Amino acid sequence: MIGRLNHVAIAVPDLEAAAAQYSGALGAKVGAVQDEPEHGVRVIFIELPNTKIELLHPLGEGSPIAGFLEKNPSGGIHHICYEVDDILAARDRLQAEGARVLGSGEPKIGAHGKPVLFLHPKDFTGTLIELEQA
Repeated sequence: MIGRLNHVAIAVPDLEAAAAQYSGALGAKVGAVQDEPEHGVRVIFIELPNTKIELLHPLGEGSPIAGFLEKNPSGGIHHICYEVDDILAARDRLQAEGARVLGSGEPKIGAHGKPVLFLHPKDFTGTLIELEQA
């Protein structure tokens, strides 16, 4: 059901400093800052030959990333994102197997302009999973 790895998301306390580190020290191609108010985050994508790294920073006080950074002030891996061909079929199959979809269960539009869903980390060995329709 899952396809390729779309990205690994890393929550960071300073978005610009993290982007500069990837650009300078690692020589990576760094995208522009994107505000994603529906998800409460500011993001920058780091382009790699085979996937992306998504740097996440809180946008507003209700951001889920703010809570993550309170527990992990230096930042850290927040979630991994896999592509799926049909997000609604994937959701229905996962729910039938007992997996919990976070939020209302309805896809939201993600940073790539495509529908996304998040799966409860307790159902996936402690890892928050994002599914993105390819």
